Amino acid sequence: MSMQDKTIHDQIHALVDEEHRLRSALQAGDISSEEEHARLRELEVSLDQCWDLLRRRRAASDAGLDPDTVGERAANEVESYLQ
Repeated sequence: MSMQDKTIHDQIHALVDEEHRLRSALQAGDISSEEEHARLRELEVSLDQCWDLLRRRRAASDAGLDPDTVGERAANEVESYLQ
């Protein structure tokens, strides 16, 4: 795993940890449901961007290309994919 991939994985883990903290804060009554939902939506978009970048970096590497030339896509581009 390249350093760039490790950095992306670390970012994914940090976002998931924040998601867990948000859920705990909601259960503890420290934040409202609306606050939790708004931040969770932001986290989902960031996670989607990270996973997209990792997939595209791996595809570039598998094709013999330099994965470091692959950049993060805009949120609106990643979120408009059809699954």
